[in-house]
Amino acid sequence: MSELKKYQELALGGNIEKGGTAVDFKTGDWRSSRPIYHPENCIQCLFCWAYCPDSAVILKDGQVAGFNLEHCKGCGICAHECPGKKKVKAITMEEEVK
Repeated sequence: MSELKKYQELALGGNIEKGGTAVDFKTGDWRSSRPIYHPENCIQCLFCWAYCPDSAVILKDGQVAGFNLEHCKGCGICAHECPGKKKVKAITMEEEVK
């Protein structure tokens, strides 16, 4: 058996066999809380869309239309960043009921 190389001895490079696979993995089934959208309090600042690490905020005609719950992990960043209208948030987090 040949001796294993140290990482410094390995050639630079790598292969990505299939790119863009994140859409293939549905991660929403293990969240413990879900975002609830209150459109009457939304000022369409799109902070939720910009900060969502899972691209789970759905836009329609450039405006927030809801959430893709198949990919939302329930982290709450969207709700945290939401300024809301008159300090009433457009996104709140609710415990996931399964």
